[in-house]
Amino acid sequence: MTALAEFTLEGFAGQLAEWGFKPAHAGPVLRAYYRGDGATAWPKLKLPEPLAERLRRTLAADRTQIVARQVAADGTVKLLLRLEDGATVEAVLMPDFRPDRAAGCLSSQVGCAMGCDFCATTKNGFQRHLTSGEIIAQFLALRREALAAGRRLQTVVFMGMGEPMLNLAAVLAAVRRMADNSLGALGWRQITISTVGIVPGIDALAAAQLNVHLAVSLHAPDDATRERLLPMGRRFGVEEILAAADRYQAATGRPVTIQYCLLQGVNDTLAQAEQLADLVGARRMHVNLLRYNPTGLGLRGAEYRPASSAATDAFLAALRARGVVAHCRRSRGRDIDAACGQLRQRAADLT
Repeated sequence: MTALAEFTLEGFAGQLAEWGFKPAHAGPVLRAYYRGDGATAWPKLKLPEPLAERLRRTLAADRTQIVARQVAADGTVKLLLRLEDGATVEAVLMPDFRPDRAAGCLSSQVGCAMGCDFCATTKNGFQRHLTSGEIIAQFLALRREALAAGRRLQTVVFMGMGEPMLNLAAVLAAVRRMADNSLGALGWRQITISTVGIVPGIDALAAAQLNVHLAVSLHAPDDATRERLLPMGRRFGVEEILAAADRYQAATGRPVTIQYCLLQGVNDTLAQAEQLADLVGARRMHVNLLRYNPTGLGLRGAEYRPASSAATDAFLAALRARGVVAHCRRSRGRDIDAACGQLRQRAADLT
């Protein structure tokens, strides 16, 4: 069975026409699927019975199953979703400061090939890309979670499992359906795509001319430290990545966010803060300092720790003293398997 999540509006209209039904039914069916409660909303539509029967017989409303669900004291919800082939991915819902809103974090791949030393996702390697429909299924699962909590899914970030730029075609196809007013109606500016610094992917995203945000996971101001943490740093240097970010800003007018996870004794010194300030300089970029959620031993045997509160405050103050727009993102879900890939790893360890 083909999942509804895999269809564009035009593609579904074409499928209906091929079956001998009016293409005009495509819009109401898909809108009911994306809005409402997803899996059970569209069958309640008043459709011609032959069409309703054909849809029930040949279309799966959802090919994913929630196999684990964790809820943190702060309201963060982490889902482990099993896909049709048995593979699993994570999606996270984070409550906003406003009581009626929430943010979502989506995965783009099953596993990850980037080998970032402090990330749990990469420990089991890369399995496969997600389809656009499998990404949509995560989006709808989080939308249902938000609705159940009396909130609205306001923003989403592609910052979960996988490197979005290496599965960009499926990511962009999903983004178009999530953002489009005729389907997901989330809005273009409510979506952020993150990357460890895949320069061709950044340029391809700019060429797609979508009004989405870009976040770059830099995590170090110099190539040597960055290569130690992120093997992809050997292919694309810091200056090359920031030049691509400059091109993205010039093409889209959207300020780029620099993600920087502070690790004790690795990238949290005042000298490194000054280096980062030199890099950002007059660039209209926002530095987002992240608190590390420990994930055990890295691939190279190192065990990373979050920077101390004092070091974090000093690093932030040094950036701001140099005129850099910087904030420290509040850590979420610390009492559950909050770091990317941890819940999937725990589930694998139990099987």
